[in-house]
Amino acid sequence: MELSTIAKPYAQAIFEIAEKNDSLSDWNELLNTASAIMADNVTQEFIASPGTSKDQKIELFCALLEKATSRELSKQESAFINLILNNRRTDAFGSIASAFDAAVSNANQSKNFHIVSAFELTETEKKVIVDDLTSKHKTTVTVETVVDEKLKGGVIIKEGDKVIDTSIKAKVDALGVCLSVN
Repeated sequence: MELSTIAKPYAQAIFEIAEKNDSLSDWNELLNTASAIMADNVTQEFIASPGTSKDQKIELFCALLEKATSRELSKQESAFINLILNNRRTDAFGSIASAFDAAVSNANQSKNFHIVSAFELTETEKKVIVDDLTSKHKTTVTVETVVDEKLKGGVIIKEGDKVIDTSIKAKVDALGVCLSVN
C-alpha cells in the first residue's frame, strides 16, 4: 500500500483534533520532527530491532520528540506516537506530515461543491445547504447546481472525490441491496 494512502486518514484525524484544540502549529512541529527523527539510520535500526520492546521504542521516540521540540507531548500526541509505533507505520511520518500540511492549506481556502438535484433548488434551499456545508467545513463554500430528473428526489453533493448521496434513487438502491441479502 502506498504511504500517501496510509497517511491520509492519520493526517485527517490529526487535523480534526488539532483544529478543535487550536494546536495546528504544535502538531505540525511534532509531525515534521518525527519525520526528521525517523530519517536517522540509527533510529530506524532501533525501531526495527526485534530485541527492543514496543514500550522501549515508544519511550525513546517520545523522549526524542520532547527533547527536539523542547516541550512535553500532550496525551493525544503520545497516543498518536503509540498508535504509529504499534501499527509499524513509522515509515509514513513524512507522508503524514505532508498530508497534514495539505489539510491545513485546504482548510484555509474556500471549497466548491457540485450539487445534483432532481428539481431546481430554491434560493432558500441553496442557502440551507451552503450554511450546513460552511458549518461542517469551517470555510467559505460555493455551490454549483445541476438538475438531473433521473433522481426523482433528494440531492447528491460532490466535492472532489467525496460524495454525499441523499437521493431517493440511492435510498431505493440501498433498500434493494438489503432485500436481496435477506
